[in-house]
Amino acid sequence: MPDSHPAADLYREFVISFMLHNQAVAERLGLQTVDVAALILMEMRGPLPVGAISAELDLPSASATRLVDRLERGGYVRRTRSAQDRRAVIVEPVEDGMAGYYEAAMTSQRHLEKVAEHFGPEQAAVMLEMFTHVAAAYRGATQELRDKPT
Repeated sequence: MPDSHPAADLYREFVISFMLHNQAVAERLGLQTVDVAALILMEMRGPLPVGAISAELDLPSASATRLVDRLERGGYVRRTRSAQDRRAVIVEPVEDGMAGYYEAAMTSQRHLEKVAEHFGPEQAAVMLEMFTHVAAAYRGATQELRDKPT
């Protein structure tokens, strides 16, 4: 077991709190945490092909299809045909259906706005750069774990 270090422990607390928050959002909405991740992706990037959701969340195609089925049954998204390629299925958020998600997301946004009051623009820029590198590091570590035989 690795030694405990105060900075690492603080970061672990951050990761745990983020995971628990996403779990609470999922529970509030009657979804799975991966479903919430898909909603976050579409909130950031807009409508996405099912294949892009599958790739972004590193899900097998069948799992991504089931995820979209759950979101569609819940009224969060709808499937449409791509204007460029009629064979491609695009998943787009349904504004009325997303209301519950947006309400849950506003809870964290309200709390995070209080945090932001304590930092100036220069500090915020450093934190955003750090998040960019941390996200890339986690994606790399995830790929390494999935690529390594057990």
